[in-house]
Amino acid sequence: MLPTDFINRMQTMLSSDFEDFMNSFEQDRYQSLRINKLKVSVPNDTALQNIQTNLPFTLTPVPWETSGFYYPNDQRPGKHPYHEAGLYYIQEPSAMAPAAYLDAKPGDFVLDLCAAPGGKSTQIASALQNEGLLISNEIVPARAKILSENIERMGIRNCIVTNESPARLTSHFPEYFDKIMVDAPCSGEGMFRKNEDAVTEWSLDNVTLCGQRQDEILDHAATMLRPGGRMVFSTCTFAPTENEGSIARFLQRHPDFHLIPVKLYDGMSPGNPDWLSASDIIDPSFDASVLDKTIRLWPHKLKGEGHFVAILEKDGPSERGYLPEAKHGFCKTLKEKDYQEWLSFKAQQNILLPDGCFVRFKDQLYLLPDYAPSIDKLKVLRPGLHLGTILKNRFEPSHALALALRPEEIKYHVDLSIDDPHIYAYLNGETFPYEGEKGWYLITVDGYSIGFGKNAGGTMKNHYPKGLRKTGWV
Repeated sequence: MLPTDFINRMQTMLSSDFEDFMNSFEQDRYQSLRINKLKVSVPNDTALQNIQTNLPFTLTPVPWETSGFYYPNDQRPGKHPYHEAGLYYIQEPSAMAPAAYLDAKPGDFVLDLCAAPGGKSTQIASALQNEGLLISNEIVPARAKILSENIERMGIRNCIVTNESPARLTSHFPEYFDKIMVDAPCSGEGMFRKNEDAVTEWSLDNVTLCGQRQDEILDHAATMLRPGGRMVFSTCTFAPTENEGSIARFLQRHPDFHLIPVKLYDGMSPGNPDWLSASDIIDPSFDASVLDKTIRLWPHKLKGEGHFVAILEKDGPSERGYLPEAKHGFCKTLKEKDYQEWLSFKAQQNILLPDGCFVRFKDQLYLLPDYAPSIDKLKVLRPGLHLGTILKNRFEPSHALALALRPEEIKYHVDLSIDDPHIYAYLNGETFPYEGEKGWYLITVDGYSIGFGKNAGGTMKNHYPKGLRKTGWV
């Protein structure tokens, strides 16, 4: 049962398209996943074919994201070892469009301001190819924890996960980022078909409140973007107040920004300036026609849910040409004596991982790029790549390190086929027999890292995290 106020507004907006729009709520929603380009070359036909061969379902491309693919609704790719290895992220197809339009490049400094649960962050990280820096922020602590877990599963090395307000981040990072993703909190109308709670929680008052909250978030993002930088604003709602209205109000407050025209894919539509309300026009001279450069994704026109996307650029030179420095400077690395156990472990295991800025929280050791910002005055959940635990005279590698490594980057590894029952035993927390040198091994499935094991006396002891172990694999 859709809210009456919502139905009435949509009928006014869509006119002749209204019936098709309403019919879309009776249709099954589309399911999709995005291949992790940190682990699989896309669109490398051979790599994709190998994955496709070992998945029990067929993948078909999502038009606006080269690594995005639809899968049949009756399948459960989250219950497959490839999911645990971080080969893909299950993500709604329309939700892939904003990060695709952000167009992050290796070496960029990127902020995902409202990042949980991590779909857009992991998509951005995939594009960065572990070069540059990604700061993924989430203001709600519980959601920030889920975000951090997804960053780990995808094997991302150059990401800092923060749990801060936009205002606090702004004070640390004025004109710092090349690219900023603002997937803003919204009334969630585009998720009505997917999430019944979004229907019951909806109200006109909440739509207005969300629009006001977006204004504040966008203002902070504008301060953190460098001149010439790109910012993508997105929502999963149909409400003009939160879409064309938010962008209209922003452009009037920030005349140093402009919308960028981009390619639209089949089923996408331009935004509509006619849907603005009187309260959206702050400056009578504002040319609302520029809003036709924004993008609407409608569930009755394409294979995905409702979304809105706007691509904004800040006036100024397009080339950065310098290494940005945050307000509190660069990350200060530990002295070697404070992570000697890691250095010994790295040498023993022949780990091919570049050095950078080492950060330690009690006995936990993390690695950041050497150009990363100081994190001393930030609430940080994950300061880069978690290397492991420093214990007395030894080092125990983390699950995050395993997922970030390739087999050729460590001395020993054991590759288990997707058809080998030992891979499922391993994921269930069991040991398996193995004859070889004693010590730590990277466990891989069809060549993709999935965790650590430690060989002793012909038995591979299991170091797959207890919290991730489960049964019922596909």
